[in-house]
Amino acid sequence: MSPKGRKDTPVPVMRRGFRSREMPVEKAKDVRNTVRRLWLYFGGQRWALASLAVLVVLGSLVGLTIPYLIGRAVDTIEALNGGLRPLSVVVFVLLIAYLVEALTSFGQNYVMAGVSQHVVLVLRRSVFAKLQTLPLSFFDQHTHGEIMSRIANDLDNVSSTVAQSAVHLMASLLTLGGSFIMMVMLSPALTVASLVTTPLVYAAGRAVTTQTRRLYRSQQAALGKLNGHVEEMVSGLLEVKAFNREKEAVESFAEINRALQDVGIRADIWSGFLMPIMNVISNLGFTAVAAVGGVLAVKGLITVGVIASFLSYSRQFVRPLNEVASIYNGLQSALASAERVFEIIDEEEEPGDEECAIELVNPSGEITFKDVSFAYIDRKTVLHDVSFHVPAGSSLAIVGATGSGKTTIINLLTRYYDVQQGQILVDGLDIRSYTKTSLRKNLGVVLQDTYLFAGTIADNIRYGRLDASIEEVVQAAKLARADGFIRRLPKGYDTELSESGSSLSHGQRQLLAIARAILADPSILILDEATSSVDTRTELGIQEALRALMKGRTSIIVAHRLSTIRDADQILLLDQGRVVEVGTHQELLAKQGAYYRLYTSQFSEVG
Repeated sequence: MSPKGRKDTPVPVMRRGFRSREMPVEKAKDVRNTVRRLWLYFGGQRWALASLAVLVVLGSLVGLTIPYLIGRAVDTIEALNGGLRPLSVVVFVLLIAYLVEALTSFGQNYVMAGVSQHVVLVLRRSVFAKLQTLPLSFFDQHTHGEIMSRIANDLDNVSSTVAQSAVHLMASLLTLGGSFIMMVMLSPALTVASLVTTPLVYAAGRAVTTQTRRLYRSQQAALGKLNGHVEEMVSGLLEVKAFNREKEAVESFAEINRALQDVGIRADIWSGFLMPIMNVISNLGFTAVAAVGGVLAVKGLITVGVIASFLSYSRQFVRPLNEVASIYNGLQSALASAERVFEIIDEEEEPGDEECAIELVNPSGEITFKDVSFAYIDRKTVLHDVSFHVPAGSSLAIVGATGSGKTTIINLLTRYYDVQQGQILVDGLDIRSYTKTSLRKNLGVVLQDTYLFAGTIADNIRYGRLDASIEEVVQAAKLARADGFIRRLPKGYDTELSESGSSLSHGQRQLLAIARAILADPSILILDEATSSVDTRTELGIQEALRALMKGRTSIIVAHRLSTIRDADQILLLDQGRVVEVGTHQELLAKQGAYYRLYTSQFSEVG
């Protein structure tokens, strides 16, 4: 559920673990537009909001009668001639009023808690669904911790502020207007005396909230940076320990934490200024009312009960001013958080399917790259006019130095990114003419960076085909040479994995990824360094299984170890994003060119 015109239908996105760059904190934001958009998320809660409005109005009206009853009680005491009945009646009504006010206050908070949690539920769902539609370029530019901070911390901040502040804001505005009317009715002269301090209240509130809004936004940004650092250090804990960087990690954390502390202290100090300043101004107003009221009472123009009522109304009038300013002060933090959330929602989505896109069903697997050039955001061109052809059912191995563009070819074929120049064809049609879902359904991908989800081993293998039986899961694991180590685990295929499968070795995780691709039974198989983390003996078994799997399928293999791709139908050598040589293993060796030099650098004898 989302505001009108906002899409939140998830689109499956597969991604790699890219490192990201720091993003600058934007300073100027449209508060009015943020409030308007936040209000749109209250749609569908009309009955709850209507009941809330009734409770707020009822509570405010009852609250406005209490000072009047207090004044009546004071005047009744003056008029007592030995009888307590009139006073008892006023006191009884006053107690009923206090009880009703308490019940309406509870009802307001109860209803608003449900409304605010529903709003945050919808917002969080919209943001998470939006993440599924964003291109990988977005994740290139934002740390994982920053994204998590926006979904968790910022939305929680919006939730708590809505729950605590919205009701009080509405009630305060009603009380403010009602108290002013009652004050005028009781004594215009005292009303003028009490309003002397109102400009001071406005000026002080505006000065403080202007500073706190800027500081709260900086605080949320600093918190996102801290979360990003923690996420990175936890994810890379093995590397931190391997290179003895614990001290530097702690120092970096301390530096970021100090920056967060500094901006937090400034924000809290400015926020803390508000209430003491308002209390001083309020006391000045009460002093003026007491002085003018005393003079009027001595002259017999008003009663002591009117002064008592007026002081209560004056307090009710000033208190909402204080609360409105305080609530507005708190809303700065919520608006800063909401703006950060809406920034994600406003991100440009991954290009969708073309209007005339068709389903890719049972492809033969013919692949053609025609003059493909590509560059990542803010980076130099990675591929330069790359062209090659892979006949259906054949295998192509892509080799080259690190950074030559091997993985980029995989990213483009799977449409993790779209080509910027040239064409990629599958079965003679541009891959952009197929729906992404059907294209990726026919691709089996095993990446170098294996990711496993929290859950059982069987669930992770079944991730590529959720309707697979346990027998099919076991068969896929056997083909991937993973069955042996799985059965040695405490619960076998029902063994629960921690997040990312950290309880398994890198090689074991890669075997599970291969089993997952085997079970998916794709028409086109893509192996990006699929055996880079297994031992030689296991690799030989996997190669045998993969050869059986690749029969009748189009296969693209990215490899550094050239021994694993000697049987490929074609070998394509890349150098700095350009195709240098194409041919079979024997043909390229016979040329004694770049591939020959690369091969002989790995082996002392040419096979």
